[in-house]
Amino acid sequence: MARRVRPFVLAFVAALPLAGCGFFGRPERPVWRTQAENACFARQLVALSDYIASAPEIDGPGICGMTRSLKVSALADGSVAVDKVLTIDCPMVPALEAWLKDIVQPDAEARFGQKVVTLNVFGAYSCRSIDNIDGARLSEHAFGNAVDVAGFTLADGRTLEFVRDWKKTATQEAAFLHEAHAGACQYFTTVLGPGADVFHYNHIHLDLANHGATDTGPRRICKPTLEPSLLPPPAAPDGLPPAPEIEEPLDVSRLGGSHASPAVALAPMSLTGPSEGPNGALPPPLADTDPAPPILPPGSGPSVDPQPTSSIGDHDD
Repeated sequence: MARRVRPFVLAFVAALPLAGCGFFGRPERPVWRTQAENACFARQLVALSDYIASAPEIDGPGICGMTRSLKVSALADGSVAVDKVLTIDCPMVPALEAWLKDIVQPDAEARFGQKVVTLNVFGAYSCRSIDNIDGARLSEHAFGNAVDVAGFTLADGRTLEFVRDWKKTATQEAAFLHEAHAGACQYFTTVLGPGADVFHYNHIHLDLANHGATDTGPRRICKPTLEPSLLPPPAAPDGLPPAPEIEEPLDVSRLGGSHASPAVALAPMSLTGPSEGPNGALPPPLADTDPAPPILPPGSGPSVDPQPTSSIGDHDD
C-alpha cells in the first residue's frame, strides 16, 4: 500500500511550487506589467517631485493593482494640473506628458492663443471590469494603466469638454478635441472616444494595454476611426512576424471569480482604426444626422465621427 501511495505524495510535493504561480492560490498579474514599471523607473522616465509621488504597492483584490504606484497631481513639471489626483503606473506618466507636449499644447496655442493649464479627468486606478459590466474581463484601470480624460481648462479659465464640445459643428473647440483624440493614438495603445461605443460619449479613454505587436510597432486600437493623414507613417518593418492577436490569459481573469475567461481574440487592427466586421466594427449608426466637420487646418484634419453620442451613465474601458 505504501508503494502505491508514494507516487501520489511525490507528485503533490512536486506541484507545491506551482502554488506561487496561481495554481492553488489566486492568479498573479502578468509579469510584463511589473517589467514595464521597473523599466520605466530604470530609464528615469519619471522624476519624483511635489507633483508626482511614490505610493505603496497595490496588491489585490485578485490580480488588480501595481507594484510601484504613483500619485500624480500635475504633469509637465507642474505646468499642467490634474483636477483629481491620479493613481497610475509609471509608464502612463511619460505617455501623458509627451501627448500634452507634442499634441495638446501646440494645438491649443494655435487655436486659442494660450496653453492648457488643467487636465480634467474622471479617474484612473479602479479595480473593476471593462465598462463596469458584471463578468467582463478586467479593465486596464484595474492596473493603474489607464486614464479617462473629460476635457481641458485653458489659461483664461475656459473649459473644453468632450461631452459638450465634441459634436459642435464647425468650431475650434470641436476641432481641438478631435486633434487631441487623434494625437493620443500615437502615444497610447488604446484610445476610445465619443462614438467608439455608447460608454465613451463624455470622455476619451487612454491606456497602454499590451495588444501584442506587428512588424512595424505595437498593435494599437483607436476608435472612432481616424483620417489616415492624422497618423504618422508606420515604421519600417522589423523583419519579425506579428505577435498573435490574443490577450494574455491572466489579463482576462474575472474580477471576484476563481476562473479565468477564455483568451479573447482581437479583431485585426490597423493604425487607421477598426475594420468593418463583427469583431472590429463600430456600433451601427442610429437614426441621426451627421454634423458638419469642425474647423481644421487646410488639407488635414479628422472627420467628425458619424456615430451619435449617448446620454447614458458614465462608463469606461
